[in-house]
Amino acid sequence: MDTKLFSKNDNGFICAHCGAEVKPLGYTSRNHCPVCLWSLHVDINPGDRLNECRAPMEPIGCVTDPKKGYIIIHRCTKCGEIKRNKAAHEAKTQPDDINKLIALTAKHID
Repeated sequence: MDTKLFSKNDNGFICAHCGAEVKPLGYTSRNHCPVCLWSLHVDINPGDRLNECRAPMEPIGCVTDPKKGYIIIHRCTKCGEIKRNKAAHEAKTQPDDINKLIALTAKHID
């Protein structure tokens, strides 16, 4: 059985970490809160929502990519898995907090 590497799943949600209402981006799968940058460990592949872990994922760092822009690095608070997620700081609806992204770039990642 073939598994898609990306599934568009652009639904809004309530952030489990800060309680903010997160609206859909309109063009890709929104996977983290634009206010606090926390995520949930819900995907195996982007947008599939098939991961059974379901634990909060803490933003522990951020790197910049010349083509993709800011990439947020999340660590699962339950299983420790590390995931990289493209930031949506240029989104028209609820852009990611640019100041928090910049602050994360200065954090040392263990």
